[in-house]
Amino acid sequence: MTDDLLPPMPDFDQKATRRAVRRGVVRTAITVLAALLALVLAATVGSGLVQRRGDRELRMTDVLGTAFKIYNPGYDIEVRERGATAPLSMSFTVAVRPMRAVGGFADGYGGVEHVVTQDFFGHVGRLPLGTYAGTTLSRALINVGTGNQPKEDGRKVLARLPEGLNALAVVEFAKPLTTDELAAFTAGYKSIAEKVVFERRPRSIPITWGGLTMWDRAPVPEGWIEPDDAIKLDLANFRRWVGMLKDYDDDNLHDFDLSLARLRKAANAGLAYAYVDSLATVGQLRKIIEDPLVRTVRVADVTYDLERP
Repeated sequence: MTDDLLPPMPDFDQKATRRAVRRGVVRTAITVLAALLALVLAATVGSGLVQRRGDRELRMTDVLGTAFKIYNPGYDIEVRERGATAPLSMSFTVAVRPMRAVGGFADGYGGVEHVVTQDFFGHVGRLPLGTYAGTTLSRALINVGTGNQPKEDGRKVLARLPEGLNALAVVEFAKPLTTDELAAFTAGYKSIAEKVVFERRPRSIPITWGGLTMWDRAPVPEGWIEPDDAIKLDLANFRRWVGMLKDYDDDNLHDFDLSLARLRKAANAGLAYAYVDSLATVGQLRKIIEDPLVRTVRVADVTYDLERP
């Protein structure tokens, strides 16, 4: 066959070649990115489904949300966004603000938000606040059982304050009271035990429990609850919450400066070493501190009630 019979060779077109190469590169990149996006979506959605399987999402806030509230007794805490997931973690958001005497105002009325996270394997991450929060109420609770700020000092503090001021105070007992004794004591002085200290732990944050918001899924009775019934209900819910904890929760509880052993001991005993009242007036506290059952009263905050005539 001669060269004359061969078809002519086309002219080499550099521009067309570059365009073809670019199209190939773009198609390859789009294919790879689509595959990666599909993998990321599958991993994210799959991870979320795995982490929220069964009751894990609810149990996370049952255990860690309530533990966070015990870890920060000087704050009003609300659990907000629950069960937010990332490929390797799940979290919930808490809004916190320092407890104040009724009628007082704190910066950020709606609450400063923090995020509590547990990893894919259920281990809690770094926690905000806690031992380092240092509110006046936290310091007053840390002093329970230490002998600091004895009764004579408490009297002097109360004596220089106007008796009509509202106060946030910790009332510490000379010896722990049962819930019936505590209910009788607070009823006698028209005092409200908003939170009860259930252990003696000098110079550390003690186990403190109070109110239906401590455990968001605690049974809530209908209608008005009398203060003495509220004290008994608080202890019952504390015991229910401790009863739902498992041995494997102990590792996470230690991050909240808690332990199963301490919680079970406090719940079983059900003894009140002190209580927190944010509704008392200075005049009421002057009477309470003279009771022989009381070791001392520590004032954490005072304010004028601007709505009271």
